[in-house]
Amino acid sequence: MSDELDDLKTLMDAAIPAPDAKRRSENLDMAQKSFAQIQGSRVGTRPTVKRGFLARMTEGAKSMLNALSHRGALAATTAIAAVALVMIVPQTRDIVVNPTARTENRVAAPQESALPSETDFADELSSATLEEPVVEAPVAVEEAIAPSSKRVQGFAAQGGATAGLLGGVVEPSKAPEQNTEAFSNGETNPLKVTVEDPVSTFSIDVDTASYSIVRSSLMSGHLPPKDAVRVEEMVNYFPYSYPAPEGDVPFRPTISVTPTPWNEGTQLVHIGIQGAMPEIDHRPPLNLVFLIDTSGSMQDANKLSLLKQSFRLLLSELRPEDQVSIVTYAGSAGQVLEPTSASERTKILSALEQLEAGGSTAGQAGLQQAYQVAEGMASDGEVTRVILATDGDFNVGLSNPDALEDFIAKKRDSGTFLSVLGFGRGNLDDATMQALAQHGNGQAAYIDTLGEARKVLVDQLTGALFPIANDVKIQVEFNPAQIAEYRLIGYETRALRREDFSNDKVDAGDIGAGHSVTAIYEVTPVGSDAIRNGPLRYATETAPEGSEELGYLKLRYKSPGATDSQLIEQPILLGQGISNDDVRFSYAIAGFGQLLRGGEYLGEWSYDDAIALANESKGTDPFGYRAEAVTLMRLAETLSQ
Repeated sequence: MSDELDDLKTLMDAAIPAPDAKRRSENLDMAQKSFAQIQGSRVGTRPTVKRGFLARMTEGAKSMLNALSHRGALAATTAIAAVALVMIVPQTRDIVVNPTARTENRVAAPQESALPSETDFADELSSATLEEPVVEAPVAVEEAIAPSSKRVQGFAAQGGATAGLLGGVVEPSKAPEQNTEAFSNGETNPLKVTVEDPVSTFSIDVDTASYSIVRSSLMSGHLPPKDAVRVEEMVNYFPYSYPAPEGDVPFRPTISVTPTPWNEGTQLVHIGIQGAMPEIDHRPPLNLVFLIDTSGSMQDANKLSLLKQSFRLLLSELRPEDQVSIVTYAGSAGQVLEPTSASERTKILSALEQLEAGGSTAGQAGLQQAYQVAEGMASDGEVTRVILATDGDFNVGLSNPDALEDFIAKKRDSGTFLSVLGFGRGNLDDATMQALAQHGNGQAAYIDTLGEARKVLVDQLTGALFPIANDVKIQVEFNPAQIAEYRLIGYETRALRREDFSNDKVDAGDIGAGHSVTAIYEVTPVGSDAIRNGPLRYATETAPEGSEELGYLKLRYKSPGATDSQLIEQPILLGQGISNDDVRFSYAIAGFGQLLRGGEYLGEWSYDDAIALANESKGTDPFGYRAEAVTLMRLAETLSQ
């Protein structure tokens, strides 16, 4: 040990040799050759005269070690260690510089620039890239100073360095897209006191958009907005095997009165309406105008691309006598396909595939041209319909929504109907879509998957395009001697005034061929412990004696093309009907929808209860729709915790 110390002491006492001019010249020549090689033949960021502080410190250390004696080297190394210690505590310890790849392709020589001053340190760290010096024989000190790739990755993973201090190019964070979705809904129907308000009136609804929107939200990992949940549309999404009508009547109501799953003191009045299914072979020819939104907001894969795939499915269901035309709107309206026989499939598909998204939205101009084209295609005995496909964003050209709705209603009265298909999320204007479809005697559906496109445009095409009854209204009068309170589950946006029921000028929903419609009331019998409203001290009205009927059902409808309505009536009796799988499953979905809206009237009933009831009543489920609903219930349960 003493010999080693003596040697070290000898080295420390040695005199510093005089500068060697020859060696200095050799070092400069080597540095210039290395610089020329780097500038001319590697891939990556090119080193320039402007070097960062850390790079200049490394170069200086190398020069010192080459020029100094062993004693000087030891002193210099100690100084470097001291500087490094200062750098890592605590103000600058988070500075991380990413190494980059070297260049392989020859590039032009850089222009000369002035050397930066030491005061440029902060600016250089945010823009410079540190590279390992390219030399034939790397010096050990360089390797010691070079940052470890693992350390760089570790800091980056932990967020240890800010974006401005990273040497590499930092990808700008993508700003979240603005959510401008608007949904059509109202406050949950309140509990009515029968003796005060015994009559409930509403328009039927065969739309299913709400269920698809709920599914889209849950599959995206979040609960749907409460306004997006329309319970009646969730219930009516599923096919039910209600008894079919007989004779010339277009539909048949079936009533069941059963205990309520979520409230022991109440009962559910289940009204199922089944539309007749005419012979498909004798259906009239179809005239379809595809009004397609090609604005910039439709560029996402789940919008225009899915729309094209969906219409391909629809084309496979059309016949040679059917006609198709395509009108687009994006800044200005334009007809991209004149009326064409459905047998010319290649021509129609070619026009579809050429559509591209871009521009702002002018829905009004597009609608006007689409109706003009549709009227030119119409003939006696044929069905003419405009199918509007959009993400619902009418942000240009729709200055007066009321005037547009009046325009659609007038076209409806002249025989041209409107259906609306919604695509994509983020700017879905569900409220406008619902309003346009209702005024156009059409269906509003939301398509989020190709499977949903098949359900709407293939499996249910006949019902969607061929109405068997127009302006269908339901009115229920409850007997205050039997029913103390009641509430209608859903249909908040379909409520009508009592006098509207007999007014044939008031528009209502349509039933298509083979469609089924479900309405559910929760009723509280007189004397039940579940009555929520206590008696009034000064009330003069009392429940009359007499009938054992719980209530009375009235349905009013018009035959297609007729101006006068017809009436169907039927009493509601205690214990009426049966509680089969269709009835119980509709209860599970009604409960599910109410849970998503807050479950104001469900008490302690939970997602677990809805799941259990749905599993018990799935039945045959040939298309898997009911099994999918159970999956969505499980997702909602998890997301609600």
